[in-house]
Amino acid sequence: MAVYSVSQVSSYLKEVIEQDSLLQDVWVAGEVSNLARPGSGHSYFTLRDANASLRCVMFRNSRGSEQLDNGVAIVAHGRVSIYEVRGDLQLIVDIVQPEGVGELQLKLEQLKLKLETEGLFESSRKRKLPTYPQKIGVVSSPTGAVWHDIQDVIGRRYPLVELMLAPAPVQGETAAPAIAEAIQAANDEPGLDVIIVARGGGSLEDLWPFNEELVARAIYGSRVPVVSAVGHETDYTIADLVADVRAPTPSAAAELVVPDKMELSSRILVDEQSLNAGIWGQLSTKKEAALQLIGRMERGRPDLDTLRMRVDDLLKTAYTHLKHNLAVKSERFGGLDGRLHSVSPKDTMRRGYAIIQMKQEGAVISGATQVRKGDEVDVTLSEGGFEADVTFVRRGDDG
Repeated sequence: MAVYSVSQVSSYLKEVIEQDSLLQDVWVAGEVSNLARPGSGHSYFTLRDANASLRCVMFRNSRGSEQLDNGVAIVAHGRVSIYEVRGDLQLIVDIVQPEGVGELQLKLEQLKLKLETEGLFESSRKRKLPTYPQKIGVVSSPTGAVWHDIQDVIGRRYPLVELMLAPAPVQGETAAPAIAEAIQAANDEPGLDVIIVARGGGSLEDLWPFNEELVARAIYGSRVPVVSAVGHETDYTIADLVADVRAPTPSAAAELVVPDKMELSSRILVDEQSLNAGIWGQLSTKKEAALQLIGRMERGRPDLDTLRMRVDDLLKTAYTHLKHNLAVKSERFGGLDGRLHSVSPKDTMRRGYAIIQMKQEGAVISGATQVRKGDEVDVTLSEGGFEADVTFVRRGDDG
C-alpha cells in the first residue's frame, strides 16, 4: 500500500486541475461574500450560491475589480487551481462582470484581456498620423452613408488628398474576414499614408465584427497608421483599442486625418506676413548698416582734387629742376667738347702737323731714332696723306 504526503497529494490535485481545459477557462456566476482587500491591492472573496461556495482571488489591476462588493451578484472569469499551503480550491479571477451581462459581452471582455496581455493595446506602439497625407485608404461598406460622409468631409477640408476605398461588409458573419482582407489590401496599395476603418452606429451584435480577433490582428499588423471610427461616440470596440487613433465617429475620423484648408490658408497668411515683416526688417537693418559704411568710406576717402594739384606742382618743380640740370650739363658738355677739340689730332694737323707711321708695322713715329734711311712711311695729313721713303735721318744730337 502506497502512502503519500499531504504535499504530494496537493501537488497531484493541482496538476490534474490545471491540465483540465474547462477549468482553465471558466465563467462562474455567484454572489460575493467575505470580501477582503489588504494593502497589497489584491481582492480575496467567496463566490456562493444556494448549495456551494468557492474561494476566489483577484489580483490588482485585473479587469472589473471595482464591481466587487459583498452581496453583489457577478459573473467571474478565471482558472481553477489549488493553493497548496492551505489546500484550498480557489478560482483565480481575471475578469468580473455584473450578473445578467450577455454572452457576447463576456466574450468581449475575455478577448480584451487576452489581447491586452499580448500588448496589442500598448500605447507606446501607437503611431502618429501624417500631417499632410497624400493618399488615404478607407475600409468600409461602399453602399453605406459612412463612405460618402468621409468623402464629403475630406473634400471640403483638404481636396488635395487621394481617397481609396477598400470595400468590405461591416455587419454579419462574413464581415470580420472581409474587413481583415480589406485592411491587408489597403496596405498593399503603394503610397498609402493612413487607413480609416469605419462604420456607423449599431448594437453590440451589429458592431461585433470589429470585436473579432481577426480584425484586431489585421489592424495591429498594418504597416501604416490606422484610425478606427466604429459606431457612435459611446461605442468602444476592440478595433478602437488596437488602432493607432480612435475617432468617435467616421466624420470625426475624416477631420483627424487631414488638415483644414481654411486653417492652412490662415496660417500661410500669418506666416507670409511674418516673413514679409522679417524680410523688411532685415532689409532696413542692412540698409542702415550699408549707409553707415558708405559714410565711413566717404569720410575716409582721400581728397583727389588736392592730390591732383600736388601732383601738378611736383611735375612743375621736377620740370624746372630737370631743365636747369640739362642746361648745366649742356654747358659743361660744351666746355669739355671744346677742350677735346683743342687736343684733337685733327685740329693739330690742321695747323700743319702730320702723323707718320711705319708702313709695314703701322707704328707711329715720334722720334728720328725710330727710322733709318730707306724706310717706307705713311704720312697722314688733316686732309688726305701720302707715302714717302726716308732718304735722310737727322737726329737730335746732330744740331
